[in-house]
Amino acid sequence: MTSRWIIAAVVSVAALPAVAQQRLAVKNGETVELGTAYYISNCKSIALGKPEVEVLDGPKEVALSIKEGMVVPRKYNCAKPVAGGTVLLTARDVAEPLDSTLTYRVKYKTKDGDRQVSHVYKLSLFP
Repeated sequence: MTSRWIIAAVVSVAALPAVAQQRLAVKNGETVELGTAYYISNCKSIALGKPEVEVLDGPKEVALSIKEGMVVPRKYNCAKPVAGGTVLLTARDVAEPLDSTLTYRVKYKTKDGDRQVSHVYKLSLFP
C-alpha cells in the first residue's frame, strides 16, 4: 500500500505544468523597469551597500543597471520602504528585430554574507 502512495506522489509532481518564463518586448532607446532589488530580514534591510547587477547571457544590445533608492518589499507584505533599488534594462543600437534570452543576476553584500538572485526573460528587441 505504501508503494501506491509513492507512485501517486510521483505522478502528481510530474503532472505539474512547467513555469512560464516572463516575456519582455523593448524598442531601441527604451529603458524599462524589470523589478526591485533588496535583501531583507523581518522587513528590514540587511544589505550592506548598493546591489550589483550583471548580465550572464544576453544580447549585446541591452545594458542593465540599478537605480538606487527606497523600495517597498510588497512580495513579503512589508509596509515600509527599505534601502535597495530598481533594476533597469536599456536597449541600444538595435538594428533589426531580435529574439533572445536574457539571464542576469543581482548580487548583494549582506550582514549574513554575499548573496545572489538570478532571473531569466525571453526578450524581443525592436528597432
